[in-house]
Amino acid sequence: MSERVLANLYIAIEAVFANKMRSILTALGIIFGVAAVIAMLAIGNGAQQEILEQIKLVGVNNIVIEPIIEQKEENLAESSSATGKEKKKFSPGLSLKDVDAIAEVVPSVNSLSPEIVLETYIIKSGIRRSAKLVGVEPNYFKLTSFDLAEGEMFNKQQLIKGAPVCIIGKSIRTKFFPTEDPIGKSIKCGPNWLTIIGVLEERIISESSIAKLGIRDFNMDVYAPIKTVLIRYENRDLVTKSMLKQNNTSSRGRVVIVAAESDESSSAPKNYHQIDKLVVQVDQTELLNPVAEIISRVLERRHYNVVDYQITIPELLLKQQQRTNQIFNFVLGAIAGISLLVGGIGIMNIMLASVLERIKEIGLRLSIGAKKLDIVTQFIFEAVMISISGGLIGIVLGIVLAVLVSKFAEIPTVITFTSILLSFGVAATIGLIFGITPAKRAADQDPITSLRHE
Repeated sequence: MSERVLANLYIAIEAVFANKMRSILTALGIIFGVAAVIAMLAIGNGAQQEILEQIKLVGVNNIVIEPIIEQKEENLAESSSATGKEKKKFSPGLSLKDVDAIAEVVPSVNSLSPEIVLETYIIKSGIRRSAKLVGVEPNYFKLTSFDLAEGEMFNKQQLIKGAPVCIIGKSIRTKFFPTEDPIGKSIKCGPNWLTIIGVLEERIISESSIAKLGIRDFNMDVYAPIKTVLIRYENRDLVTKSMLKQNNTSSRGRVVIVAAESDESSSAPKNYHQIDKLVVQVDQTELLNPVAEIISRVLERRHYNVVDYQITIPELLLKQQQRTNQIFNFVLGAIAGISLLVGGIGIMNIMLASVLERIKEIGLRLSIGAKKLDIVTQFIFEAVMISISGGLIGIVLGIVLAVLVSKFAEIPTVITFTSILLSFGVAATIGLIFGITPAKRAADQDPITSLRHE
């Protein structure tokens, strides 16, 4: 039995190589179809991986609250009798008191991470470089999935007392401590010296993630306890209170508050917010929208109806983008699948035409003892061989296309073994399915009629 199968396979190989040009033209549909499937899946996998990385960067189940320095929405107070100008309502801005209020009032909050970012510079061994000083609490590293490569985390005493300590990013370690251990060393950050107690693992971030999420290069940041930043660098809340004290004037039983009013002579609005970001992590994804609504109401009451903050849910936005990408990938996959279907139909048509051309050959084989099963096997082998060879060429072409798209279009692509195996399996299956009809057509030929065919 195996000898007959091998003999039929050998005859099929001879037939394919005897008509090389026809076989190549027949396989074109499979080649381009498989190439399209691999390239589209690579683009889809690249987009999926990029979104997953972005979700990891912003954290899971997080609500992000950021201040609005230049208010777009204002509430007007009474006109000043002295100047006749309209005054805006006072808002204390986003502060640590808001953090405490949210922790106390809002349910289902897992953890909170306030953040203060100051533009500063670093000086070490005669080298000066601009950097960002980020005041955080240990929850920050947990929510952003940052791990320590060296050293230790801030302890309780350092957090309470605002100790002059810091954790540096990987790029700062490489730049300022290329050949020495930075742990225990001091680095001048702005006007103060900070002792390094830890170094973060390197976090590779794509330019697209930086642009879409509005995040910075974490590897060039210096992280200090939030109280260290407030005590030793800048506390905008104290500045706001000082301005409030100076500008509160009583006139005929009225109090005009102008602390949050921006200086009209200054081109840049003043930042009166104590913190620059607050990340709130909730227990479950389903609670993100309800908790965000409660937080909005709490802040609205605490800020005296002044909307000087914005609340976003990055994970939901990214998941919506992920869903859009999936739909787009399904459409592209369907188009590529249609190409494979067209290629299979092309194989069937050419094989049917081949049967008509080889009727005499089929009749001769049947007359000298070949069975109908042998004829069926031969033609199925031919169809499958054309499909498999087209699939192999299509795999190579698809990989090349994916690489070219990634290089020239700057679109991330990820080629997986699963996509290659799927494309190859579909190609072989198409050859088998669309080769059955021509094979049966050939086997049903009458030997005597076939031998007389001209």
